[in-house]
Amino acid sequence: MSIHPEGPNNGVRGKQAEDHPLICTKCGSDRHLALHSIAALTPPASGSVEVGYSCRTCRNHYLHRAGVVAVAAVLNRFRSPEDVLALGGHYIHCGQPMQKTGSELRRLYAPATTDADLVDALDVYLTTQVLHCPCGFQMELPE
Repeated sequence: MSIHPEGPNNGVRGKQAEDHPLICTKCGSDRHLALHSIAALTPPASGSVEVGYSCRTCRNHYLHRAGVVAVAAVLNRFRSPEDVLALGGHYIHCGQPMQKTGSELRRLYAPATTDADLVDALDVYLTTQVLHCPCGFQMELPE
């Protein structure tokens, strides 16, 4: 799995970046793209967002600036129930916004050595938020 931070529009700036479609640079197609995140640019840019996506066939991952029209073209074409889309701090699964249903305190631990008792284990506590989708899917994220 490789990551291409600049994406297929590498070197394309401004208005021209908004006009380019999202594609996989390896297979040259947009047929197998899965969107993972859409976020506002800092500083904000009219008509552009930062988009994260991957190609299910080639397993390449991309994160770069793109026009909202190009992102919408992919987002509106495919409805993928197995993926979670992060959109401006909100999470969407199977086309429905996920709702926070609670918080959990999770304990992570690892023994410092395999020869000693678990009394010497290193503990880390992590607060997570529990998100549920109307379809029954749920996930936990660090708060």
